[in-house]
Amino acid sequence: MQLTLGTSTDGLDGNEAERRLTVHGPNILPAAKPRNAFRRFLSQFDNLLIYVLLAAVAITLALEHGIDAAVILAVVVLNAVIGFVQEGRAEQALDAIRGMLAPRASVVRAGRRVTLAAEELVPGDLVLLDPGDRVPADLRLVRSRSLRIEEAALTGESVPVEKSPAPVMAEAPLGDRTSIAFSGTLVAAGQGAGVVVATGGDTEIGRVSALVGAVETLTTPLLRQMDGFARRLTVTILGLSAIIFAFAVFVRGYTAEDAFLIVVGVAVAAIPEGLPAVMTIALALGVRRMAARNAIVRRLPAVETLGSVSIICTDKTGTLTRNEMTVGAAATAAATFEVNGAGYDPSGEVRLSEEKVEPAEHSNLIGLARAALLCSDASLRRTEIGWVVDGDPMEGALVAFASKVGIDVEHLRQETPRRDEIPFDARHRFMATLHHGVDGEAFICIKGAPERVLAMCDLQRGPVSDMPLDHAAWRVRVEALGARGQRVLAVAVKRLSSASSDLTFTDVEGGLTLLGLLGLIDPPRAEAVTAVRDCRAAGIRIKMITGDHAATAVAIAGLLGLEQPEAVATGQELDALDDATLRCRARDVDVFARTAPEHKLRLVEALQADGAVLAMTGDGVNDAPALKRADVGVAMGQKGTEAAKEAAEMVLADDNFASIVVAVREGRTVYDNLKKVIAWTLPTNGGEALTVIGALLLGLTLPITAVQILWINMVTAVALGLTLAFEPTEPGAMRRPPRAADEPLISGFLVWRIVFVSVLFVIGTFGMFFWAEWRGLSLEETRTLVVNTIVVMEIFYLFSVRYQHGSSLTWSGVLRTPVVAVGVGVVVLLQLAFTYAPPLQAVFGTRPVSLTDGLTVIGVGVILLAVVEAEKLIGRLASRSRESGH
Repeated sequence: MQLTLGTSTDGLDGNEAERRLTVHGPNILPAAKPRNAFRRFLSQFDNLLIYVLLAAVAITLALEHGIDAAVILAVVVLNAVIGFVQEGRAEQALDAIRGMLAPRASVVRAGRRVTLAAEELVPGDLVLLDPGDRVPADLRLVRSRSLRIEEAALTGESVPVEKSPAPVMAEAPLGDRTSIAFSGTLVAAGQGAGVVVATGGDTEIGRVSALVGAVETLTTPLLRQMDGFARRLTVTILGLSAIIFAFAVFVRGYTAEDAFLIVVGVAVAAIPEGLPAVMTIALALGVRRMAARNAIVRRLPAVETLGSVSIICTDKTGTLTRNEMTVGAAATAAATFEVNGAGYDPSGEVRLSEEKVEPAEHSNLIGLARAALLCSDASLRRTEIGWVVDGDPMEGALVAFASKVGIDVEHLRQETPRRDEIPFDARHRFMATLHHGVDGEAFICIKGAPERVLAMCDLQRGPVSDMPLDHAAWRVRVEALGARGQRVLAVAVKRLSSASSDLTFTDVEGGLTLLGLLGLIDPPRAEAVTAVRDCRAAGIRIKMITGDHAATAVAIAGLLGLEQPEAVATGQELDALDDATLRCRARDVDVFARTAPEHKLRLVEALQADGAVLAMTGDGVNDAPALKRADVGVAMGQKGTEAAKEAAEMVLADDNFASIVVAVREGRTVYDNLKKVIAWTLPTNGGEALTVIGALLLGLTLPITAVQILWINMVTAVALGLTLAFEPTEPGAMRRPPRAADEPLISGFLVWRIVFVSVLFVIGTFGMFFWAEWRGLSLEETRTLVVNTIVVMEIFYLFSVRYQHGSSLTWSGVLRTPVVAVGVGVVVLLQLAFTYAPPLQAVFGTRPVSLTDGLTVIGVGVILLAVVEAEKLIGRLASRSRESGH
């Protein structure tokens, strides 16, 4: 048999194979040249916020404050190391896909069957396939026998696909190309042979690899905002420093050296040295809490990004569903029964018209289950992770169904042994088995495609006796089950003489009695239904993107409770849309079926162009490009491929879609806490900077030195600011819509709060400064009081900022987070040492303060808290008034 690729049933000869290997190259996926590790590490410092921190290091070194400089530098290096490690892991995505290629392949060369390394395959090679083989290249099948291939990782199909040499349309979707065996997929059953038509990067899995390599990883909203914040902060600090330097020299007559020291004081006060460290720690805490809930985060910023997710694009098979077939409906001549139960678990119940029934009271149902069981080869076994099937997943569902209706599986198979069989084949589309019962009577059990089995039947099993088959009525019932997204099997029987021991096609060509229909479906996870409901309550829209059939996808979407389950678009429809039209279509439709990897990627890009922040979930190789492109890629840990895990920012260890809701809640909590850190850090830093500037403008002695400012910033940022990272989720966090992707990190309200609180700090600082001077205290004593006043005000302001939308003057506000008490205690001890310990007095120029002065300092903090809480109360009352329309 001469083929287009110049091969035959004897395959290629050795010389021709070597020539083609030279032309086409080895059958491996091309590997991109990795970046030099040193250059990758240096690139982690290419960030303006890092430059600001390095400037802070230089300033503190100029002040001969080596310990603080070392702390800041350690933060910079730690961030760089984390980024370097995480980036290296992300680049393993292509390696994981390459690892899916088969290492060995059975090939016919020069008329002999030989086993070769898969990388030696060339176009035109004749490859032989057996159960358990991983397909080594893209093959055009030339023969098959009951060949079924598991393609879920590539196409999203729930069950193995029947393959045959019969040609299909050139424009057929990936999942419908039944004459092609794709590289990297797994032979589930049967045998086949095919000619290699594509190797290496030219295969379908090679195209996916190219897509992953070409996808640009987006910067997270937080990093974009922090980058903008750092840019504005840098410009502001440099501009302000230049103005202050000029004012001090040309207006106040300071020397250049003295003016420089003042500028250093302002810069040290304005730069939030501890903010990046606290931000990193807050994200790390979120990672730890999420890991305890089976959500493993591979990149720290992904934690915060989850809090802003507005759309979750999810694969269906194995993500929203269990990737385990189960019988959902059983139709007999008498009625259509609903069958409950999860996956392959043999426990469940049967219902009729919403009422539970005893299967033993319905002989037709028992007969249907018995025949389906006997005409199957699968078996079930219990493992640590639950029930699993040995054999075909669809036949495993039939075994579970038989158990649910009360049949003893092993006993029935022993009591009615199989004598012969006709295996399933895509050409005749049914399977038949011959059995002998306990009475010695022979009978045939048949299961297969409904249209094929119905054509072989003359009778149907009635409640009392067999009756003529109503073909039209059964076709309607087949369509009804199909419309529910179920894959339909017809089951029939035929009696033979007791002497029969062989089974031929002549025996089953006619005279069969139809027992009924079975509707099989890969059901939604129960927890996924709850998770979808929670997401919708949080303003998050769920969109299903699957390679499965449209009817199945719509049925699952309805069971899950998606917003618009009936609206569906297929991959072929998407191909016909331009980018602008696709954006509108992607926004309005929630179910996308029969999609290829490039469709998923294009949909993600269209939704992002429409302003959405996306999380993309998936488990297959076909999901990897979209996982990498999404703002947050979420892979399944148990059933997910390594390619999907390496391309994702987060991995769900339990494959539980509901864990995403926990992750989103944690993401919102992390972002809220980061906002609290900023709302606490910037006003306190602003108050310090305004104090220095105010003293310069008024021609006063500086109330606080640059070294003392650095002490305040480093001590309070770690011991106080860090405590805000431990704050639990605020009530109602999952009942508010996700924040807009372009929402500024520094909102208008936060600007007001920064100015308002900074002014209060300036008033408190100068008030204490003037009061101490009026009493005739030395400059050292005065500055010691000022430093303690600033720290005490920061402590009391901390309690206010912990509750953005409510009063902090409650016992809950004081006791809710124990770590806050620890942080305050640490700061108090450090301030006591700062004030009274001789070594620190020598370094910072401090002096002891009296008990009366200490109580006065605390009083200033109480007044600050009262004023801020009053401002919050006025704001809440004004907001309620606007909402009520008054």
